[in-house]
Amino acid sequence: MESAQQSTLTPGGPPALVTRVNDTQWQAVADGQVVGCGDVSFRPDGRAFLSIDAWHQAVFDRIAAEMAAALPMPLYTLVDEADRDLRSGWTRVGFAVGRREREYVLPTDPHVTGLDERRVPLSDMTILPAGEAAAAPLRALADTVRAEVEATVGWRTMPAEVLPRPAGTTVVDPLKYAVAVRSGQYVGLVRLSPHIRQPRIGLLAVLAEQRRQGVARALLAHALGSLHRAGTDSARAEVTETNAAAVALFEGIGARHVGSSLELVLR
Repeated sequence: MESAQQSTLTPGGPPALVTRVNDTQWQAVADGQVVGCGDVSFRPDGRAFLSIDAWHQAVFDRIAAEMAAALPMPLYTLVDEADRDLRSGWTRVGFAVGRREREYVLPTDPHVTGLDERRVPLSDMTILPAGEAAAAPLRALADTVRAEVEATVGWRTMPAEVLPRPAGTTVVDPLKYAVAVRSGQYVGLVRLSPHIRQPRIGLLAVLAEQRRQGVARALLAHALGSLHRAGTDSARAEVTETNAAAVALFEGIGARHVGSSLELVLR
């Protein structure tokens, strides 16, 4: 599948030929050199996220126009809020802010956070460490959590850096999940993703009927406590700024707001 469109880099300058080289990639070439490229990736929830790397505004705009003409709406992209040039490029071609995610660095030391995982708030609740949860009830819990989110604010409001997974699969790696169990029922989970520079709290979720009872706090205490014992002094997490409960939880344990990312959308 190929299509092509020319654009001029600067007035009087050499034209750039924009070509769709395959289903997910576009390329701009001028004077025999690649001067820009675009990619689309499809997330597990079906959303299409674009990325463009170009040397000139005109090339960026042309690649964006070609991609938008070839792909079904809506289209999305992610930018660091501090990257004004990149944000300006996307807004110039019609993208607008869909939502904002706050990025936090969380301390792991319980003396700093005030979280003591030995003091579980409910007498009938226990925390199963990562890798100890049974696969079937873990997946059932994850499916229920997703359905509850979808029925309210929508799964699209979850952090956009979602894990790739086969169709119909909610839990990719069960070994990354610690689970809260209450009276024999799986009621909450936390996913801790290892990264070279800093571990990441990828998901913290509790069944709707079990919220506001300390379950999320106990799960976070367990996850951060396990990192602290392993010698890791901090972890990262992203929270949609409209999620007041999560923002209050993180900021209440001394998490530092270190930046924000924007999800931009073209409809």
